[in-house]
Amino acid sequence: MVRLVLVLGDQLTRDVAALRAAEPSRDVVVMAEVMGEGTSVPHHPQKIALILAAMRKFAAALEGEGWRVAYSRLDDPDNSQTIQGELLRRAAEFSASEVLATKPGEWRVLRDLDDLPLTVRVLEDDRFLCREAEFLAWAEGRKELRMEWFYRDMRRKTGLMMEGGKPAGGKWNFDHDNRKAAKPDLLRARPGDFAPDPVVEEVLTLVEARFRHFGRLRPFRWATDRAGALAALAEFVAERLPRFGEEQDAMLEGEPYLSHALLSAYMNLGLLGPLEVCRAAEAAWQAGHVPIQAAEGFIRQIIGWREYVRGIWALTGPEYLDRNALEHRRKLPWFYWGGETKMACVAAVVGQTRDLAYAHHIQRLMVTGNFALLAGVDPGLVHEWYLSVYIDAYEWVEAPNTIGMSQFADGGLLGSKPYVSSGAYIDRMSDHCGACAYKVKVKVGEGACPFNLLYWHFLIRHRERFRLNPRMGQMYRVWDQMDENHRSTVLAGAGAVLDRLDRGEVV
Repeated sequence: MVRLVLVLGDQLTRDVAALRAAEPSRDVVVMAEVMGEGTSVPHHPQKIALILAAMRKFAAALEGEGWRVAYSRLDDPDNSQTIQGELLRRAAEFSASEVLATKPGEWRVLRDLDDLPLTVRVLEDDRFLCREAEFLAWAEGRKELRMEWFYRDMRRKTGLMMEGGKPAGGKWNFDHDNRKAAKPDLLRARPGDFAPDPVVEEVLTLVEARFRHFGRLRPFRWATDRAGALAALAEFVAERLPRFGEEQDAMLEGEPYLSHALLSAYMNLGLLGPLEVCRAAEAAWQAGHVPIQAAEGFIRQIIGWREYVRGIWALTGPEYLDRNALEHRRKLPWFYWGGETKMACVAAVVGQTRDLAYAHHIQRLMVTGNFALLAGVDPGLVHEWYLSVYIDAYEWVEAPNTIGMSQFADGGLLGSKPYVSSGAYIDRMSDHCGACAYKVKVKVGEGACPFNLLYWHFLIRHRERFRLNPRMGQMYRVWDQMDENHRSTVLAGAGAVLDRLDRGEVV
C-alpha cells in the first residue's frame, strides 16, 4: 500500500527521518507550497522565497533519484493552501491512508497532523545532535538548566575540540578573549551573493505577486540548494571565522555582516548539518588557520546554544509560547514594522532587518529585544515579530530565544537574569550613539537616551522579583545610593517615554 511521505520546507535533507523510513519503490513524497504556512505570521518575503526555491530544487533532486514526488506549487489551481488539505488531496489521489512525517518544528503544525483523519506516524527529528529523550534525561531533577553544563556534555559527546578527554586549550570556553567592543578596524566583510537562477527568479516573481509583508524581497542574495550552502560554509571558514570570536558582539552602522557566518538559515532548512559545520570550524583550527577562541566560540553557538534551545522547546511544550512571567502587556511599537524612531540603534537594526531579513544575535538581543523588555511589551507580540522578520526563524529556535532569553517571560527557566541594559552597553558595542538624536551620556531631561530611562524603570517596577538576584543586586544598591530627587526625575522621564509610545508619538 502506498504511503505518503511528508517533507516540510525546513526538512530539506535526504537524512530526514521520514525519508529514511520510506521506500522509493512504493511511497510518494508530498511537498506543498501553501498560503496557510506563508501567512501563519507575516513572514519576511525573502524567507518565503528562500523556502520555496529550496523546496523546488530539493523536490527536483529527489525526482532525479527516482522518488515519486507530489509537489503542490503555490499557484496550482487545485492547491488547498494548507498542509492538511494537501495531504488529504494526495491521499485520495494515491489511495493512501498512512502518512510518514518528521516531527515539525512548530507545535501548530504538529496539532494539524494529529487532527488528520489518516494514520500519521510522526518520527523524531534526529537531525539534532541531542535527542529529545536525551535532553529530558539531562534536565530531570536539575534546579537550573544552564547552557554551560549542557554544552560541556555535548563537547564530550561529539569529541569536538577535545584532547584526551579534556577541552582543547585547557578551558571550556574562551569568552575572555572574545566579544571585543566596536572599533574602527573591525572586518568590513560582505559574504558572496548567490545570483538568482531561473528557479529562484520564478519564485521571486511569485512572492512579489502574492505577499505584501514587511521586508524587501530584492536584492535576494541567498543560496537555495546544498551546493550553495556548502560554498557559503567554506567561504565563512576561510574568510571570516578567524575574526568571528572577537567581533561577534560588535555593531557598526552600515556594516551588517562583519565576521558573522550567515549559516543558520541553511542549517535550519536542512541544507547543512550542525556536525559538519562544527567539524569544518574545528578542522580550520587544527590546521592553524583559525585561533582557538574563534573556533570554540562558533562551535558553542551550535552544539551548545542551538541544541540547548531546541531541547527547551521540546521540554516545555506548546504552553511555553503563552508564558508571560513579568505580565507585560504593552503593544509592539510601530517602529518595529518600519515606522519612524529617533533611536539610531533601533532604526539601524529594524532597517537592516527590513532589507536583509537578517540581524545578528546582539542586534536582536540587546537592541530590539532589550527595548521591548524595558518597555514592557507583550512577549507574545515580540515572539511573533521575530518569527516573522528573520530568515532563520522557526518556532523551535526562535521561541526559546525570544520568550526565554530575550524577554524573560519564562521566569528564568532559560536564563538566570533578564538581558537588559542602559544605553552604555550599546555605546560600547556599537557606533550608533554618535549620530543619534539622543545623547547616551545624558541620564535625565532633554535628550536623555530612552534606554537609560527605561532601564531603571524596569528594575524598579520588578524590584521584588529581582532584588535578591545575585547578578542584579549591585544595580539596586546603585539606585538606592542615588539622590531621591534624581530617582524621581528618572522615573518621571521613563513614564513620559512610555506615554509617548502608548500615544503613538515618535520616540
